[in-house]
Amino acid sequence: MIEARHLRVLRAVSTTGSFSAAARELGCTQPAVSQQMKALESSAGTTLLIRTGREMRLTQAGEALVRHASGILAGLTAAEEEVAAIAGLRAGRVRLVSFPSGSSTLVPGALAALRAEHPGTRVSLVEAEPPRSVDLLRDGDCDIALAFRYGASGGEWDDLVVRPLLTDRLIGLVPEGHRLADASSVGIEELADEPWIAGCPRCRRQLVEVCEEAGFTPRIDFATDDYPAVMGLVGAGLGVAVLPELAVESVRPKGARTVSVEPAIEREIVALTLPDLARVPAVAATLDQLARAAAR
Repeated sequence: MIEARHLRVLRAVSTTGSFSAAARELGCTQPAVSQQMKALESSAGTTLLIRTGREMRLTQAGEALVRHASGILAGLTAAEEEVAAIAGLRAGRVRLVSFPSGSSTLVPGALAALRAEHPGTRVSLVEAEPPRSVDLLRDGDCDIALAFRYGASGGEWDDLVVRPLLTDRLIGLVPEGHRLADASSVGIEELADEPWIAGCPRCRRQLVEVCEEAGFTPRIDFATDDYPAVMGLVGAGLGVAVLPELAVESVRPKGARTVSVEPAIEREIVALTLPDLARVPAVAATLDQLARAAAR
């Protein structure tokens, strides 16, 4: 295999005309130049240099290799500079996928801080709920997935790097004129006879499980993963709901009141990436900024 360091030596010999002059240009010894030329000829499988008196002359094969060496070394130098820029966070790209309430609360502050600290790093954002977002990560279609789960699911993310961000409690939403609108805390069973407005499929499944543990099955009249729509339906008096606190932070509930719900329903918010991606500087910096945004 032809090595780049051997090509650099060959080009120096071609330019200077001798091993000793090439050694001075490269800052090494003449025996080192001679040894590297022998190694290059062994890799090429043919003679590349012929000594004529005190000077070295390229063979036809040597001329061909020198002709290609300039382009190869220039490309390698450009690659090294680009990699160094990425490693030094002067450049780079991160593909982020997030669920909607994370996109409106955690992501903006994190990306603004990242841009201020590393303006050469570009981040793209698309939205998807878990488990779809996690599938995108495993399929190589994103670098970081902002996701959530209710309770520990054994083995669900064992192949991923999991960066815990925060615990997000679900809170109740009732219309302003509701009998429980002024309550500081509401037992989930007190809402057993109410029509419900449910959120995303994962949240909907968790709602049903919690209600069934409290002794009833919720009557879900409306289902939507659009949080403003949920709040609008509650505000219009069409039912009650429980939503993540992050979602309520991002949209002011008009015509609805928030109440604490017992027992507490919590979801774990995390940032996920692949083990190899976790070592990429731009990905690591984005994870750090997401963690800082969550801690505020």
